[in-house]
Amino acid sequence: MMRYEAPERLATLPSAAVSTYLTSGVRAGQERLPQVAVLRASTAIADDSARWDTAPVRELLDEAMHRFAGSRAAADAWLAPRLHATLRMTRAEAARPELWNFLALAVAPDYVLWRHLAPGEAGDDTAGRVSAPRFSGPHYTQAFARLWWAAEMFRDGHDYRPVEIACGSQDMINTALRLDAIDHKPTALAMVRVLKGLADARATRLGDRVNALCAAVNAAGSTLMYDVIAPHDAADHDALARWIEDAEVAPAVPWDGLPDGPEDGAARRASLDLLTVMFERFSSAAPLRDRDRARPSDS
Repeated sequence: MMRYEAPERLATLPSAAVSTYLTSGVRAGQERLPQVAVLRASTAIADDSARWDTAPVRELLDEAMHRFAGSRAAADAWLAPRLHATLRMTRAEAARPELWNFLALAVAPDYVLWRHLAPGEAGDDTAGRVSAPRFSGPHYTQAFARLWWAAEMFRDGHDYRPVEIACGSQDMINTALRLDAIDHKPTALAMVRVLKGLADARATRLGDRVNALCAAVNAAGSTLMYDVIAPHDAADHDALARWIEDAEVAPAVPWDGLPDGPEDGAARRASLDLLTVMFERFSSAAPLRDRDRARPSDS
């Protein structure tokens, strides 16, 4: 896997410029990105805060590739909370695709290839290719945005334990991150509780059950209005601002224990309990995908 020399600071890279660099060879791991051209097309972030330094992020990614060399998908559950606690941002800042473009193309394209290119294909003339949205795409697809936003949506205040559970299921993060309903914290956390219950019970077809749960929660949310039946307190924006400011003096995130997120408010237990019971009923009643019908016919 080609190793890139990361710039010292994060910047922004316009999405319009990205397609110029994402050739088939680059996405197959056969060609190097033109890093000088990528940097020239980027714009520096005016804020000189230490939270925009690339070294801590690069160290995390290198460690993830080392730890999970034999199980790349398992890196998501380890990396998501640590990436979130390292890149301390508001949601408005994290909503800028230009930032994630820069991280994927200028700081760690090797990680995108490592995580999303099929094993044994890099450098092969018949290699597969990483899809372009893994480098520059929606927040639920882009290689780094999906992890940061999963941590943001599934954390319970400072507690990242639900994030580990959610990101341990590719079906959860691939499907749930697309739902508007998970912007409601008790909804997101109740879904994680149901997922954990299914996993602990060793439920068969776990991925199908998670997708069925997501579909049921999304469909019911159009009429039930989860924020009304299960109230959630507004986030403490001052606490979040203090946590972000502390990036200047915060130590590196621990590798063998979870970091602490911002103390901006946990979900109300009564709301979480109510939705957990409701979603357990959804899960038990939701029809699973008919794989025989989904399979192409022999004719």
